[in-house]
Amino acid sequence: MRYRRDRTPGATYFFTLVTQGRHALFAQPINIDRLRSTFVRVKAAHPFRIDAIVVLPDHLHCLWTLPEGDADFAGRWNLIKGGFTRALPSEAKPSRGTGERRERLVWQRRYWEHRIRDEDDYARHCDYIHWNPVKHGLVDRAGDWPYSSFGRFVQAEIYSADWGIEDTDVVGIEAGE
Repeated sequence: MRYRRDRTPGATYFFTLVTQGRHALFAQPINIDRLRSTFVRVKAAHPFRIDAIVVLPDHLHCLWTLPEGDADFAGRWNLIKGGFTRALPSEAKPSRGTGERRERLVWQRRYWEHRIRDEDDYARHCDYIHWNPVKHGLVDRAGDWPYSSFGRFVQAEIYSADWGIEDTDVVGIEAGE
């Protein structure tokens, strides 16, 4: 059975990507820098907007908006995953896979994607992204996690600096991880 993805040009999408075996690659700040550099290179060649993002030790969540007429998020993810994998030193890469593919198994092959339907859906997914480090017990407050767009949301006055302290701040969603 083939998995069908929504390919709406110019849409906003929520993504979850997970490292192979939930290996904590992003517990090392150097790997956050490698990922950031890869995003910059791919965005320069294939523009898109990162509306919100969080990078946790073994996975990441983000919201992207693609340019008008463009629905190729899969190509961008292929470039990001491959570019990041190539940027890792050999000793940081797991052994090669078996069979025909023989690739380095750094990422899970599939990822979760969801097209954002409306403003409420967008807000729920932004909340989910920024609350995720608290949900996983990595920090007590969303603002304490350094690898997210939370600070940008505070600067834009979308969130207050103490957002998430009250239970009523966070709108719950169910998202794939």
